[in-house]
Amino acid sequence: MQTLIAAILSQVGSVVLGKPQEIKLSLACLLARGHILIEDLPGMGKTTLAQVLAKTLGLSYQRTQFTSDLLPADVIGVSIYNSENKSFELHKGAIFNQLVLADEINRASPKTQSALLEAMEERRVSIDGTTHALPSPFFVIATQNPLFHSGTYPLPESQLDRFMMRISLGFPGVDAEKRILLSEDNHQTLTQLTPCITPEQLHKMQQATSKVTAANSILEYIIALCQVSRKAEVNAKPLSPRAGKALLGAAKSWAFMENRDYVLPEDVQAVFMAVCLHRIETGTEEFSHFGDHLQADNIANQILQQVDVLNPLNC
Repeated sequence: MQTLIAAILSQVGSVVLGKPQEIKLSLACLLARGHILIEDLPGMGKTTLAQVLAKTLGLSYQRTQFTSDLLPADVIGVSIYNSENKSFELHKGAIFNQLVLADEINRASPKTQSALLEAMEERRVSIDGTTHALPSPFFVIATQNPLFHSGTYPLPESQLDRFMMRISLGFPGVDAEKRILLSEDNHQTLTQLTPCITPEQLHKMQQATSKVTAANSILEYIIALCQVSRKAEVNAKPLSPRAGKALLGAAKSWAFMENRDYVLPEDVQAVFMAVCLHRIETGTEEFSHFGDHLQADNIANQILQQVDVLNPLNC
């Protein structure tokens, strides 16, 4: 499996240039059966990352452009009456794919945003009172523009919490940007990609990831991180038990990708920012560019520094 993981990271990295950490976090999120939110300025490669992952992993893929007039039925589907056989037929929406890209999710209305909640949490949708299971594996990648951009709606906390991770790709380095300028058209590159694994192999990887063990000391370390976030002097939104569970799942994925069947504190630390930043943001600062994220980054570092790895519950 480690050979396959290396092949996946290599192929995705050959298209999404100069972002090995972000690519690895994305794959870790998928192996942990989570969903990921990518926030960045337009033109940073968010959509390309989703397309390359779908191609590399051999998953069915659908992109939906979220706009202010998008309706929930456009996302999940609708039942339409067929007069010939006198019955309702389900016309499936984009959500019935293995990898779903919700592009610029914060440009849609809150009602349409909430259409994803049941799908992301329970991997099923309800249409006209009938429940329909979604395919497996099922992975949602949502992109959003910074909130200072016009025409955006902030995601409610309940929806943010459904995303196991949030990452930002950021600007590439000088060498990577030179390669981007000299590279071929992305569309042509994507058509040349071939899957490195099958969905069945990916499912086996997810099962193996879930079997990675976490010692009691690791559980106490995660609990301590959550408890520190709940102290008034930290000035952060408290991490819920769901956040702790997401942190454990992401740490297991990271350990699996490092070719271990057990979790180390370093695995928790490696994924902590991606898992927790969007959960602890205070939202008290006036939002200018990524100022709010920088405040959350400082708070997250403060939480990590306050917890003693060797004796976590005595912090």
